Amino acid sequence: MMDISQDRPLKGVRVIEMGSLIAGPFAAKTLGDFGAQIIKIEPPGTGDPLRTWRSPDNETSVWWHVQSRNKQSVAIDLRQPEGQDIVRQLAAEADVLIENFRPGTLEQWGLDYATLSRLNPGLIMLRISGYGQTGPLRDLPGFGVIAEAMGGLRYITGVPGQPPVRPGISIGDSLSALHGVIGVLLALYHRAANGGQGQMIDVALYESVFNLMEGALPEFDRHHAMREPAGSALQGVAPTNAYPCADGRHILIAGNGDSIFKRLMQLVGRDDLGNDPRLASNPGRVKEMALIDEAIARWTSERGLDEALRELASARIPAGKVFTIKDIAENEHYQARGMLRSIQLKDGSTLRVPGVVPKLSATPGGFDAGGPELGEHTATVLRAAGIPETVLAELRAKGVIA
Repeated sequence: MMDISQDRPLKGVRVIEMGSLIAGPFAAKTLGDFGAQIIKIEPPGTGDPLRTWRSPDNETSVWWHVQSRNKQSVAIDLRQPEGQDIVRQLAAEADVLIENFRPGTLEQWGLDYATLSRLNPGLIMLRISGYGQTGPLRDLPGFGVIAEAMGGLRYITGVPGQPPVRPGISIGDSLSALHGVIGVLLALYHRAANGGQGQMIDVALYESVFNLMEGALPEFDRHHAMREPAGSALQGVAPTNAYPCADGRHILIAGNGDSIFKRLMQLVGRDDLGNDPRLASNPGRVKEMALIDEAIARWTSERGLDEALRELASARIPAGKVFTIKDIAENEHYQARGMLRSIQLKDGSTLRVPGVVPKLSATPGGFDAGGPELGEHTATVLRAAGIPETVLAELRAKGVIA
């Protein structure tokens, strides 16, 4: 496999990725973007279910080529003792192991942290699960959609009086993956800079969501205030909302800074509101949110979206349209920032995929291709681990590897 990690900050870091779908693989993908070697363990025959998500019959998911870029696919049956032995051998030489099985699964296979850390005291293990490795709910199956509800996000998302709305992506899984990446980088730094050993990182999906709930808990504790769904507005902050335009589209306007609010009211012809001392700061504006929103909506409803955007930009007021994926794919700023990349797949076709985030000035991340074929790197990785060719043939014949 081509070395695409040259001059990337995680060059030389070896990661074993176990688990499937989103949370664990997204964490590994992020590390791989910045140069880590990612050895992805997949079940022979089927592979990661993500290979077929949102795809036509008999076609590899295009999402796969985002989530699994920079990875080496090694097909191992973890249910067989010989497969478990191989993982122990790989983990003995790895820096990081990532998994998102239900708690207790690795213990059943003899691949838990206590066992693997005896073989490799420097090993860092990232474990992502619905409810964490401890606590009364640890054994329940956990999915991102449930975590989003338990973490508090679902309750506040949607229109008052209607059923809660989910974001159209698996945000709980992705948030947990990013928290996991933070944990891995902290553990790598501790090991390198402080002479520390490896350690286990326990990430729960619901906790990752809860961590983004801002001041909801102390507000409830001190003031008995409940954050409620507020549609396109933001409870307790004014004005910030989606407003109708004359062409049937909506514009987002964030005029909640004190000086921005005055400029916005001047633009919409309501200096009386902009100069009202009761509305000079956010607490007063929140009390009159309906009045302020009505004034802004009257102004936007007389203009098309593009006209409204031009006038708001001229007045230095934060505003924007609601982007569809088509808008994103055609956007010059996305293109200029390297966020719309084209790759060539093995069948010769090209595919546009998202670029790398975050952007580092000296050691930026990157990728050269999409995801691997199932088991594409099994022989290469296991030979490098010191497993003789005769043993590989025996394991292949028994269905342990593919």
